[in-house]
Amino acid sequence: MPRPTISRAPRPADEAAQAATSRRQELLRTVRRLEITTRRAVNDRLAGQYHSVFKGRGMAFDEVRLYQPGDDVRAIDWNVSARMNDAYVKVFTEERELTVMLLVDASGSVGFGSRKKAKAEVAAELASLLAFSAAANDDRTGLVLFSDRVERFVPPKRGRKHVMRIVSEILSHRARGTRTDLGAALTFLRRALHRRAIAFVLSDFLQPAGGGGYGTPLTLAVRRHDVVPLVVVDPMETALPRAGLVLVQDPETGEVAYVDTGSSAVRAEYAAAFRELKSERRRLFARLGIDHVELSCEGDYVKPLVSFFHARARRLGA
Repeated sequence: MPRPTISRAPRPADEAAQAATSRRQELLRTVRRLEITTRRAVNDRLAGQYHSVFKGRGMAFDEVRLYQPGDDVRAIDWNVSARMNDAYVKVFTEERELTVMLLVDASGSVGFGSRKKAKAEVAAELASLLAFSAAANDDRTGLVLFSDRVERFVPPKRGRKHVMRIVSEILSHRARGTRTDLGAALTFLRRALHRRAIAFVLSDFLQPAGGGGYGTPLTLAVRRHDVVPLVVVDPMETALPRAGLVLVQDPETGEVAYVDTGSSAVRAEYAAAFRELKSERRRLFARLGIDHVELSCEGDYVKPLVSFFHARARRLGA
């Protein structure tokens, strides 16, 4: 005779543990999928670009050899030349060790997306692309996640496992703050890293630069670091669609209001405000001599990044 079985309803603690396990498994799948995608892009489309554009910290001594016609006389090692009774020069090689910092915006506004991907998703994929590019060149990579405060700091290290950790941190992070303070992230970078680094700032930059904004912190940061802003833009942010009376909410302040998108005056005012924010940002970057690239959530964002690398390499004579 079969023994009766007693079924037990799952306890809340069991359900929470199962949910946490499920989230971890999904995160691992997402990280792995992102690694495969970005590695393919690095190998197929960014091969050699990263190395040629971003130089090492300087020149390291390699060896001393006999002087050859055409050598710079300033490189002559007079002590060795005197001992060997012939002219010898010092040979230097580029010191490739780099530190790459990813400053990733985690504020409320990057959660917006009117296409297949939100700005936060595009920023995460771009960060992964850059992190794997750095790892392929044996460079150190670190992370600063920020909103209106520095939310998370991962010190720079080398290796694939470290890059996987950075990608996981970006994907799993739930920000405590909702507003944006680019200045706080740039100030933290300047204080946390004393050696020169390449700092990619991945944000929508929907914050005024002047009037206590990020203009001054950026000016101070570029004196020590190679700052490269990557501006992520959603197409709907550039111009309001004509959709009549719409209830909208500011993702950073939580403010709710009705907007008459059917009014041409309202749409024109919105477009003008966005253009002014963009112009202010570009003027600041130009004044500081900063290379930047604007990336849309619509379509292929790797192509403009590759074009940016090409343009920067030409400008620097790489």
